[in-house]
Amino acid sequence: MTTSAPQPLAHHRSDARRPAYRICFVCTGNICRSPVAEIVMRRLVADAGLTEQIVVDSAGTDAWHSGDGADRRSLASLTEGGYTAGSTHRARRFEPDWLPDRDLVIALDKGHLRDLRAHARDRNERDRVQLLRSFDAAPAADADVADPYYGDTEGFTEVLHQIERACRGLLQQVTEVLATTPTR
Repeated sequence: MTTSAPQPLAHHRSDARRPAYRICFVCTGNICRSPVAEIVMRRLVADAGLTEQIVVDSAGTDAWHSGDGADRRSLASLTEGGYTAGSTHRARRFEPDWLPDRDLVIALDKGHLRDLRAHARDRNERDRVQLLRSFDAAPAADADVADPYYGDTEGFTEVLHQIERACRGLLQQVTEVLATTPTR
């Protein structure tokens, strides 16, 4: 599979007591990119009236920032973009045993994609790990969401725009999956 086209999405849920679809966004430390993606996607899900059917969270591939809040520059870019950026976020590390519990694990760059897929126990779990920008209707040559951590505020604004574009495409595909999945 190339990183420019996502695998067809599927519904992996077998437990009727849980929400219909669970998505986890993953970056390195869970303080910049993945919290932004979580907040953007939650807004899109709410605007679509799907909060009962789609649950969104985030994590990091590393535990460097576990327990820390989101980066203040990420929160500022969200606020400037019209989002309510709460201060309740606490960074955490993605645990490999979460794969069976998530319908989709969204990597923010190719390094995260490689790391997350290495934890997959089978092809089904591997296919659940997708690259966020592969859902962008007009992807750039570089499929990564840039890491803004060592840059200036403009980098955080660009990351927000990259994430918004890709999350719109992601929601469209997830909505199509939900529309074809029988309700219980």
